[in-house]
Amino acid sequence: MADAPRTVTVKIDGRVQGVYFRAWTEQTARSLGLDGWVCNREDGNVEAVFSGPTEHVDEMLRRCADGPPDAKVTKVTITDEGGAPPSGFKVIGTDRWQVR
Repeated sequence: MADAPRTVTVKIDGRVQGVYFRAWTEQTARSLGLDGWVCNREDGNVEAVFSGPTEHVDEMLRRCADGPPDAKVTKVTITDEGGAPPSGFKVIGTDRWQVR
């Protein structure tokens, strides 16, 4: 039986910009088969939406607690959401509307 889908919005605080965090997130999320997006926030943190099977989303959240090698994650704030983003995973601009 397939796992029920879960969609979360995540804010990741710490040294997460300029350390390959968005590209790492995109690569990791795609490897887990997740839909969603990731972007830099103007406050210096990163925000992302992950959607997919609960166990895959949970694994992504565990990985985000560490991030890529040069990141220093200090806090991960998770908000469970309803619905799902469009399929696929992408890096979007800080204003959330410019796809990079």
